Amino acid sequence: MSINDEISMFYNAKPIIFERAKVMRENMTQAEKAVWELLKSNNMLGLRFKPQHPIDIFIADFYCHPLKLVIEIDGGIHKSVDQREYDIGREAELERWGIKVIRFTNEEVENNITLIQNKIEQICSERRSELKSPLQGI
Repeated sequence: MSINDEISMFYNAKPIIFERAKVMRENMTQAEKAVWELLKSNNMLGLRFKPQHPIDIFIADFYCHPLKLVIEIDGGIHKSVDQREYDIGREAELERWGIKVIRFTNEEVENNITLIQNKIEQICSERRSELKSPLQGI
């Protein structure tokens, strides 16, 4: 990985974001830990995901740089109107960089991890195809 890849992979995140991400990695929720079990060690279609990954001023729950894919696991706080509005704005910012965001709730993860695994695999496969398409951007 080159220096340019490292810079682009983090979208110029500042040191404070890296520090916060480290704390968040050490304090993942049970649902995040369950999803991490699916993703770690390149278990998901051979793709490398990074937990609590800095992207500019944000921290993505999980990020796969080759697919420009963020997976978010939403706890109860994400049900509030203010948090939903923040999430919409955050997602729009990430999408401006070509990053796709998918979301699951804690309840979805806790109630059916196999379904979550299947959905992530499907989205990863679709994303691979999208990014390889010669017509992308036309």
